[in-house]
Order: sequence, then C-alpha cells, then structure tokens
Amino acid sequence: MRRKSFVEIEAAQKLWGDLPQTAMDSLKSLVKRFGISVSLGDVQYLDGRWYITHSGLLQIAQRRRCSGLRTSLLTKFCDSAANRWVFRATVYKSPHSKGFVGYGDADPSNTSPLVRGAEMRVAETRAVNRALRKAYGIGLCSVEEFGSFSAPQKPITATPHSNGHLGSNGSSNGQPRLRDQLCVLIRQHNLDPSLVKAYAADFCGTATLKEASRDLVETFVSTLADEAAKDLGALVCKLNSYTQQPEEVKS
Repeated sequence: MRRKSFVEIEAAQKLWGDLPQTAMDSLKSLVKRFGISVSLGDVQYLDGRWYITHSGLLQIAQRRRCSGLRTSLLTKFCDSAANRWVFRATVYKSPHSKGFVGYGDADPSNTSPLVRGAEMRVAETRAVNRALRKAYGIGLCSVEEFGSFSAPQKPITATPHSNGHLGSNGSSNGQPRLRDQLCVLIRQHNLDPSLVKAYAADFCGTATLKEASRDLVETFVSTLADEAAKDLGALVCKLNSYTQQPEEVKS
C-alpha cells in the first residue's frame, strides 16, 4: 500500500506540480481507504482541494462489488421548456440492501455554459454521484458538483496587466481557471492532452495556446465539451488528425 501511495503521489505531482503536505496526506488516506488512482482520473486537485470524479466513484463502486444502481426522473419537479431536470438515484451495495438515495438537479442557472443543452445528463450524474458518495462514505465533493464549474460565469474583462490573454494560472478577475476546466474534460473523456492542445491552438489561430486570448480559449473549451457530449468518436478522430503536427504542440 505504501508503494501504491508513493506512485499516486508521484503521478499527482506530475499533473499538478508540488503539492502541500496536507494534500499529499489526504491523497495517501484516499488511496489507502478507497484505492484511488490518479492516473485513472479518479480524483482532481482544484483550487487546493481534492474532488472525486464520476468515473472515480464508479471505480470505487465496482471494486466494492456494488449490486446495482437505479435512476428515475422526477417529472413533477421538471420543466423541459426551461431545461430544468431532477433525478433520484439509488445505489444497492448488496442484493438485500435497502438502497442509498441521492438527488440531483440541473438547469441553466446552476450549470456552466460548457454543458448547456445537457442539463438532463448533468442532473442524472449529480444524483448518481451523491448516492454513491452516501453509500460508500465518501466525504469528497464530486467534480460534477463543483461550484466553479456549475455556477453561471460572468463576462471576462481584460485588465491592463492581462491584456485579455490567458495568464499563467489560466484565470483572470477571480474566474474559474480555464486550465482546470480543460483538465476535467480531458480526464472525463480520456483525451490526449497534447492533441487537445494542438487542436486548441489551431482553433484559436495562434502558434501556441498560451498566446490566445482568454475569450478564445473559453470558446474552445465550450466547443470541446459540446463535441465530446455529442459525438466523442468524431472528436477523437479530429484530435488524431493533429498527430503529425508536433510543432503546434507547445506549452
């Protein structure tokens, strides 16, 4: 187990750089208790905190031999015209389990423009995540429930120091980091980071991604999320077309 903890911490530091001791201790605890895997995308480190991912929760459920999972749409609370959806999810840890229930809601007021039009799926995912977290005693909030990704985003205004470009941390005016948003999409859909970066540079019409304005990068992130949701296979094919263009893949 110590060896696994070391491997996971090493993988985390490759992704997110030097981590504070408290973060490393928390990760060790998660590895020991739940068998968390950084390389498989079970967790994300965002704004100084660990968040479990939907795929990570499903991995835990599979390792714990979850007996079943049921979701249902609560139609009396839904409004299709307003894209407002509410789901109930029940996790059965064993064949004789009474079930652990979680509810999830989503509408344009509590989801990011990145997932506009997919509110129904977001609501179901949130319900499943909450039910799984209850069933297996996971105190971490899930990425899909993370406020910075679900909250409506304010218009970005360039400051004299930023000149409207994406800074080293990928954020301006206290807005969620675009780099983190890209990271979440890449992990969720198992995309090749270098190919995504090449696609981004081409999309923004710049030699490298860091030269693009924040507005352009924000549009790209939204487009990438939409393409992944509509046809992941087509998106992967598009990304593969950049494999022969290494000169565009620069940090």
